[in-house]
Amino acid sequence: MKANRVWMALVLGLVVGLAWAPAAVLAESWTNVSVVDVNCSAKVAANPDAHTRDCALQCAKSGYGILAADGKYLKFDADGSAQALGLLKGSDRKDHLRVNLTGTLAGETITVQTIEMAPLAPAPK
Repeated sequence: MKANRVWMALVLGLVVGLAWAPAAVLAESWTNVSVVDVNCSAKVAANPDAHTRDCALQCAKSGYGILAADGKYLKFDADGSAQALGLLKGSDRKDHLRVNLTGTLAGETITVQTIEMAPLAPAPK
């Protein structure tokens, strides 16, 4: 009887562990990418670093996303947009709104797990 309980506990632990594994495997990261509101994403694609924090805050209701290295716009899920809004509100940057983030990509939408402002690059000498 005790052996059956141990066996069941091991099987249950394996099943639960495998259920979580795909989420960990599918997580991706993006480093030093521009965060842009949906409304302005096409307009600022050529020069996202010029997009101002004030504009991004004014367009907050449209949601946020990033311009990936390949130039593709990837929208955040609702929670990710809320996290991005909090970062922007707490930032004193006027432009160069770059972030580091992790999340899962489904189609063209990122379910954000972590997001933080990327450090500013040092000014050229």
